[in-house]
Amino acid sequence: MDVVVVGAGIAGLSCARALTDGGARVRVVERGRVAGGRLASKRYDGRYADIGAAYFVADDPDFAALATSWQSRGLARPWTDTLRVFPGDEPTTGPVRWAAPGGLRSLAVDLAEGLDVHLSTPLDAVPDDADAVVLAMPGPQALRLSPPPGIAEAARAQTWQAVIAAVLTYPSRQWGELKGAFVNGHPDLATVFDDGDRRGDGAPVLVAHSTPALAAQHLEHPEAAGPILAAAVAEVLSLTDRPEVQVHRWTYAQPEPADVPYVAGGRVWLCGDAFGKPRVQTAWLSGRAVAQALLG
Repeated sequence: MDVVVVGAGIAGLSCARALTDGGARVRVVERGRVAGGRLASKRYDGRYADIGAAYFVADDPDFAALATSWQSRGLARPWTDTLRVFPGDEPTTGPVRWAAPGGLRSLAVDLAEGLDVHLSTPLDAVPDDADAVVLAMPGPQALRLSPPPGIAEAARAQTWQAVIAAVLTYPSRQWGELKGAFVNGHPDLATVFDDGDRRGDGAPVLVAHSTPALAAQHLEHPEAAGPILAAAVAEVLSLTDRPEVQVHRWTYAQPEPADVPYVAGGRVWLCGDAFGKPRVQTAWLSGRAVAQALLG
């Protein structure tokens, strides 16, 4: 069986890995320069910062086994089960959040090892040279490839919100014990995470994520949101130093979850983190579920 997987985020790589392990011939096509999708790390001044997913949770047994494998090879580590909540600065305890010393994208690179991955390869239509095509991407992006009606209908039904991430590099660490925080009720700031802590190198770097409302206002010119997010972080954490600010726009960041693991229409399949609670784990499970269905 020949399969083309379009998209080298964690859903596409999970699907391609499972298909390859099952004996299928798989080609992964990715329009970006690197694999990873929203499992993203970007280099600023010689250091990678996590700008997409803030962490991952591994409470599915199979995904937890993969996390343990990453841990045994030094690629991932349990980070924290406690984050702060503002206003009020109260701690909240939940599942263990995992982080990656080399940046979360290093986990995508690990999944891609040995696969036939073609980067910087944009497509304008669903490939017609394979027995099956897996569109591992947000529905609005899948629509650009003119998928068959069933897939197009499911893609149009997806609802996504944008987020702008700001990487804030300070002269020194002045916020004490942070890990990360949820910011409730703020018009501009949704979350902020201590990238030096989660990466384990102690760098004076925070990564802030905007509210969808702020992102919607600045989607065409996301750099304008940078100073707004820096000011919001200063307000919430009582910081006085001015940071260097870099921003990254995520047009399709937060999906409304569907209650199915994927959608199939003929030889075309659609999967990703919209198919369940929006998590790294959800994307991995969605991609693997498509692979299992194809192999079965």
